[in-house]
Amino acid sequence: ELPPGQFPARRAAAVAAAAVRHRRGGPARALGLRELRRARREDIEDVGHKYYLELELEDALDKDSTVNCTAEVLYHVGNKNIAPDVQFTLEGELKSTEEADHMFYTWVRSLEKELVAENIPDSHGHVPAELEPIRLLAWVASGYLIWQNSTENTHLQLAQIKHVKQVKRSDEYLQFDYVVLLHEMVSQEIIPWEMTVLWHPRDGVQVTRDSRQPRH
Repeated sequence: ELPPGQFPARRAAAVAAAAVRHRRGGPARALGLRELRRARREDIEDVGHKYYLELELEDALDKDSTVNCTAEVLYHVGNKNIAPDVQFTLEGELKSTEEADHMFYTWVRSLEKELVAENIPDSHGHVPAELEPIRLLAWVASGYLIWQNSTENTHLQLAQIKHVKQVKRSDEYLQFDYVVLLHEMVSQEIIPWEMTVLWHPRDGVQVTRDSRQPRH
């Protein structure tokens, strides 16, 4: 058993929450960690460290909308290039985002010029209302980056969208090319990362390309 406030437990919980956010999120729903209720760690010889977690997650757009989650996070021993394995189960139903997804999708498709924006949020922490779905989409997509690039000794968070540009496509997907800044809470590094994100209300969020950039 690990105290929920202990760093290794909190880092594993952040990775679990990032994986859930990527798999179940979109421009109208992004799940964040509200509380880590229980944690225990199992050391599996020659395989790695496995964390068993009980979490409460909340919706970024509606803090009263919460869902319980049980998750397992396995960090592979020795090999830094293998992403942690994450398995999770959500208890209860998530609120439907069908209407909000449709409105956002229709709005972006109707734009005459491709959407371009930078510094979300700005230096005062402000996000224009029309760009909130763009920010949530980046947060959901960066859940994938965090999950795939975490180790037992890191704690990554999305700090800011430096730049985002919509790319027109011939199919029905929306494409956004992002440059985001990830904050590594342990070393206090700020890491620029490029990612290409595809989204369709039917299929959810896909990160089709990502690359870590040299630090400024």
